[in-house]
Amino acid sequence: VQLVESGGGLVQPGGSLRLSCAASGSIFSRPIMGWYRQAPGKQRELVATITSSGVTNYADAVKGRFTVSGDAANLIVNLQMNSLKSEDTAIYYCNFRVRDALFRDHDYWGQGTQVTVSS
Repeated sequence: VQLVESGGGLVQPGGSLRLSCAASGSIFSRPIMGWYRQAPGKQRELVATITSSGVTNYADAVKGRFTVSGDAANLIVNLQMNSLKSEDTAIYYCNFRVRDALFRDHDYWGQGTQVTVSS
């Protein structure tokens, strides 16, 4: 399974960007899809996730500004980012997490896309 992200770039503070991620190949069950980010010198952190039934979860730092959406059947997940701040600058990674019949989680990751918020 390969995850391919698109939509990163440079934006001014207060601006918006939309990230998209699509998976090729097959996954044996409906994934929890989401986005993580890693800023320079920091650990990778969760940004937002969405389950196959549409339940979402957001990091406190992005609540009210970011919106995650997805289509688990077609293995597509998006992240709409509004009111961007300089502290949102990071590499953003798409993630699909799948649980097998033995309740083991399997993580699939995209290659990462750079988001830079700067004037």
